[in-house]
Amino acid sequence: MVNEIRRALMDGGEQLPRTGAVRAGVTVSLPFVVVDERGEEVEPFSVFLRDLMLTDMSPLTARSYAQDLLRWWRLLHALEVDWDRASRAEVEVLVGWMRTAENPQRHRNPSTSTSATSVNHRTGKHALGPGYAPATINHTLSVLSSFYAFHAQFGRGPVANPVPASSTRRARLAHRNPLEPRPQHRRAPLRQKSAQLVPRSLPDELAAELLAAMRNTRDRALLALFLSTGARASELLGVTGDRMDWTRQQLWVISKGTRALQPVPTSPEALRLLAVYFDERGTPAGEELIWRTLRGQPRPLSYFAARRVLQRANDLLGTDWTLHDLRHTTIERMTADSNLTLADVMTVTRHPAPGTRHVTSLDPYMRPRVEEVFDRLQQHYTAPRPATRPTPGYDDADFKTVFGGGFGGDSSTGEVDG
Repeated sequence: MVNEIRRALMDGGEQLPRTGAVRAGVTVSLPFVVVDERGEEVEPFSVFLRDLMLTDMSPLTARSYAQDLLRWWRLLHALEVDWDRASRAEVEVLVGWMRTAENPQRHRNPSTSTSATSVNHRTGKHALGPGYAPATINHTLSVLSSFYAFHAQFGRGPVANPVPASSTRRARLAHRNPLEPRPQHRRAPLRQKSAQLVPRSLPDELAAELLAAMRNTRDRALLALFLSTGARASELLGVTGDRMDWTRQQLWVISKGTRALQPVPTSPEALRLLAVYFDERGTPAGEELIWRTLRGQPRPLSYFAARRVLQRANDLLGTDWTLHDLRHTTIERMTADSNLTLADVMTVTRHPAPGTRHVTSLDPYMRPRVEEVFDRLQQHYTAPRPATRPTPGYDDADFKTVFGGGFGGDSSTGEVDG
């Protein structure tokens, strides 16, 4: 019976039971907990998550880890295997299930396609398929590997980590120059092949079109600040009234990576729209979030509400832009400006994460936009071919005598007569 369940889960013939949940914790050291079907806390997970929080992990990252652990707990519950008895066989079932199952998060986005090979012709972006992305599977494996490695330090859990690791990767990363790019290494067993996609940014005409599709001043101000600051969604939505510096044309955000308060410059046009928004809805108090809902009693604007603002515009325009595409657009615009150095761009946009700051991380943004390359190719195709001329010192009449035709050739084909 258990073997039949294993095969059904691995082949996508059965769904994981929707038992257990991730709930908000009651202490600062444990902001999120995983609970079982009886609502009781799963202690081994809590011990692991609390240790990560004590090492200064972000609460949002802790929630992400908790979701991965909940998925693992549901699988073990379905297979009737205790967490400390798990082996690679159970990890293989999890990977097989994630490769075939539908991702419930995809139902939040109306533009999700049933085929991962379809392309939005307006934006050039590949549609998200209904299942789990390879990067999500790899992230889950990394979380489980860290979970079992943590408990192994105290003699808990299975003798061997059930998540296989790559010895080649350890050897190559053991001793290297931190100023050099990370060396390539073979994927560990069960890790998925993840494509290195070039960040997609909004061309100027589509950015103007998106701004015009915003329904109100708040949305226009929010979009303008996204495009001028390059801030992440969590950073911009967390700005309060006392973090606006109108004189220096900047605002202060809590950086996602370091969680330090840092200044970010913005454009005069974005500040003008923000001032109009304040005039219409009232200037927020010092510790009040500046982005608020417009209906009913004003409440802080959540990430999902901000994403829905963009989704409504996407439905109208037939596009599939995301909030993070706005950050890509800002970084690409800055890297294309000859007056800004790469160090300037990295400082303003806080890219990449601290500890991995290397100019090669901006290489994807240095590549020409696909649309620009295609436009130049169309000019290349339609331009007349240059007429071929003999090398200086040779007479065209001599070539005509020898080859029976002029050297000029056909200007449309570039071929020599004769």
